[in-house]
Amino acid sequence: MANHQMKTRARMLALAAATALSALTGTAAHAETSIKMVLNWKYEGPQGLLFLAEDKGYFKEEGLDVTFDQGNGSGAGVPLVANGAYDMAFGDINALIELAAKKPEDAPVGVFMMYSQPPFTVAVKADSPIKSPADFPGHTLGGAANDGALKLFPALCSITKIDCTKVNITNMQPNLREQMLMKGQVEGVFGYVNTIRFSSKLIGVDPDKELRFIRYGDYGMDLYSNAIIASKKLVKDNPDAVKGFLRAINKSIKDAIKDPDAAIAAVQKREPLIKPAIERERFDATIANEMNHDEIAKIGFGDVDDARLGKSIDIIVKAKELPRTPALTEVFDRSFLPAKDDRLTVMN
Repeated sequence: MANHQMKTRARMLALAAATALSALTGTAAHAETSIKMVLNWKYEGPQGLLFLAEDKGYFKEEGLDVTFDQGNGSGAGVPLVANGAYDMAFGDINALIELAAKKPEDAPVGVFMMYSQPPFTVAVKADSPIKSPADFPGHTLGGAANDGALKLFPALCSITKIDCTKVNITNMQPNLREQMLMKGQVEGVFGYVNTIRFSSKLIGVDPDKELRFIRYGDYGMDLYSNAIIASKKLVKDNPDAVKGFLRAINKSIKDAIKDPDAAIAAVQKREPLIKPAIERERFDATIANEMNHDEIAKIGFGDVDDARLGKSIDIIVKAKELPRTPALTEVFDRSFLPAKDDRLTVMN
């Protein structure tokens, strides 16, 4: 009897061990790939384009577990991906160009272009004597250290042939930008047009009546801006995860454009203190002004025009006197994009 009990116990232990091993193996087989992504800025309307991919389960369908963290400027995400703190970023392609020129072994790569229009600007009060870049010398401009427009200011100076050294630059916290401008603590501020416009509205300033925007794009800087960028390690070790991420984002963007209120709700889910009406305006303006370019009809949303990107690289390299000119493939890799037929060709 004792022998029978021992055999029974042994069979039960063996069965339990086999069941545990099977469960463990099954878990490993279905384990999701974790991707940590840093955003361009604090939670705001346009980021609903990304958040819907998580809320609708598109990442999960691709076997991905994506974590979003708030950012501190479009230029800040690039080094964070380069140093391994994040796998991906929603960041400025021009900051990536600079890093690729200086440290090609570390630089991430763009995989999906989001902002195909140049949003970079210097905003001034409507009654300011500053009318164009030629008026900058002798005045004080302010910006956050990681602001994309501030980082590109040397390029604007180079193209417009003004002396940057004669412009006083003040660094500030991003949340103080519009207040400092309106209080006269600086005479102009660097930023993205829509960021400044809608941040101004949040403090009771009417940007259409009280501000003017000196846009870089009006002075020969037809640059791309924010893109989804991925680390060298991720694209090398797990290219399928990158492709899956972009498939999910591509579906999310389509959904958000069809139902902007759902996109704003996705943002409010993460930051209840936003003002939905203003964030909806910001969302609509971003689609119309920063994401909508004539080239999309030809190449599809998410891709870049090689000739145009090449000119952008040359502008940045020349203006910042960088040590080398990165190849197009070091800056943007379209091999991870969904098929063109699956991507938008009109932004509506």
